[in-house]
Amino acid sequence: MRDAMEASELGDTLDDAIEIAREAALSTLAHFGSALLSIRTKDDGSPVSVADCEAERLIRDRLAARYPADGILGEEEGETAGSSGRTWILDPIDGTVSFVHGVPLFGTLLALEVDGEVVVGVASLPAIGETVAAAKGLGARWYRGDGAPEAARVSEVDRLEDAVLSTTSHRGLERGGQVEAYARLQAQVAHERGFGDLYGHVLVATGRIDLMVDPVMNVWDNAALLPILEEAGGTFTDLDGVRTHRGGSALSTNGKLLEAALDLLG
Repeated sequence: MRDAMEASELGDTLDDAIEIAREAALSTLAHFGSALLSIRTKDDGSPVSVADCEAERLIRDRLAARYPADGILGEEEGETAGSSGRTWILDPIDGTVSFVHGVPLFGTLLALEVDGEVVVGVASLPAIGETVAAAKGLGARWYRGDGAPEAARVSEVDRLEDAVLSTTSHRGLERGGQVEAYARLQAQVAHERGFGDLYGHVLVATGRIDLMVDPVMNVWDNAALLPILEEAGGTFTDLDGVRTHRGGSALSTNGKLLEAALDLLG
């Protein structure tokens, strides 16, 4: 009975997270493609827009109303401590470079961490009408448009020679010191494409590509992706193969290709 109640509560929390993430993601579309969009550069060189700030504030307001004892960690406003042992981790716009250049492959990430373990993750890409969401032990859902969700599942590809690989950018590989390692992996796969940021990881979770490498990641980039990839049957690790959302890098795979990819990444 206890496990059933916990699963029920987790399912309700996932539904709340999907609702909040999708609302925030849709709010960013009011600014998408606008020539009047206000953009500034942060200390780390990354862009931030008024859309990022508004979407994060919306999420924080919704979470504070529904889960007032929970902590919140967001990219733009930092961390607000809670008293429940639960922390929501959010990125209002993952893929801001795409967003400000009018490329629709951006989205909102929202995750719930309980005692150090991420148990809920949502990735919502409003401009292409896709949301992928998961809760620990409850599977992964893939929403396309306004239809009912279907199960999100990774591919069955089991040889690098047949795989499709992606990474966000060559500059990211340079910053992470992974240019040569990535080139070794790239040389072994069938195809390589540049599906950046959260979209590449979503493609792995939904079986459309097989591997995604990101050498430089923050916790708000990673947190939602870990349960999504695992509940879809894949893996989410750092580039050393450690299962973590706090490793500073990310490797998403369909599971069958994990060891082969790690051998080449070194």
